[in-house]
Amino acid sequence: MVNQILRKLDEILAYNNHFVESKEYEHYLTNRYPNKRMVILTCMDTRLTELLPRALNLRNGDAKIIKNAGAIVIQPFGNVMRSILVALYKLSAEEVFVIGHHDCGMTGLNAEMIVESAIERGVDQQMLTTLKRAGIDLRRWLRGFDDVHDGVKRSVEIIRNHPLLPPGTAVHGLLIHPETGKLDVIINGYEHLSQEQLDD
Repeated sequence: MVNQILRKLDEILAYNNHFVESKEYEHYLTNRYPNKRMVILTCMDTRLTELLPRALNLRNGDAKIIKNAGAIVIQPFGNVMRSILVALYKLSAEEVFVIGHHDCGMTGLNAEMIVESAIERGVDQQMLTTLKRAGIDLRRWLRGFDDVHDGVKRSVEIIRNHPLLPPGTAVHGLLIHPETGKLDVIINGYEHLSQEQLDD
């Protein structure tokens, strides 16, 4: 496996050398601030790498894009939420888009199978026991969601109810089709803000 990894690294470095020498990077020059003032949390699914930006009419520099398995915010004070808040407070983003996708691998994810696979690939059973004694529930931590709609809704709720979220921030929830790029709105953040204003 190491030889295969080295070959991939060599291939990437050879291409990168050509990319830099031929100044292809000039097509992508921008600054750190998102032109469209948006931060997107989406899934790391390989089908979305180019499809999602094209389906949303995003060019390099238009949005801050955070990716993880399933576009999930697990806890309000984890890395994902910190990145969202940094984008909003430090990098001029004004709206949040949670974009899950149909046919997501996190739907019905079997945490037990991942733990078994870890053992098969050489993780020591003693390490798993140590983590359990330290109060880390791997089966809960590795859990996905039963329904992708619910996963998006849960993430939107955690973001929307965060005590440090700037008041008046629209938090949208959408699903994208991983083949066609079609978007379905699950939660319209503008409507939620309008309802909040009416309730006040």
